Amino acid sequence: MPTSSPGGGERPLYEIKANLFKALAHPARIRVLEILSANAQPTAVSEILAATDIEPTLLSQHLAVLKRHDVVSAERVGNAVYYRLAHPSIRELLVTARSFLADTLKARHQQLEAFDALPPVGNPT
Repeated sequence: MPTSSPGGGERPLYEIKANLFKALAHPARIRVLEILSANAQPTAVSEILAATDIEPTLLSQHLAVLKRHDVVSAERVGNAVYYRLAHPSIRELLVTARSFLADTLKARHQQLEAFDALPPVGNPT
């Protein structure tokens, strides 16, 4: 079903979902979201910088992408800007992604163990 975009045009829901996943499709942004998810309160940009070791200009760009796609929200308090997850389901999405990754890695590990247990192939030397 189409939805209205900020420009007034209609965009299908799958396009909006794809844009959400594009916003998540960078390791630095996932790391930022994990930091925000672990904190019970809004997190200052300075804390995110310290925890990620990302250059300030790059972090600013990553935060802008996340904010543009409504994944995080920001609040300025004096000279500091604080970020938080825009919706609790973002935390759930991160947990689901981590669970999926763990299951995938376990399956690959089991396949590798099965491969290692195969008898040797080839000419004996």
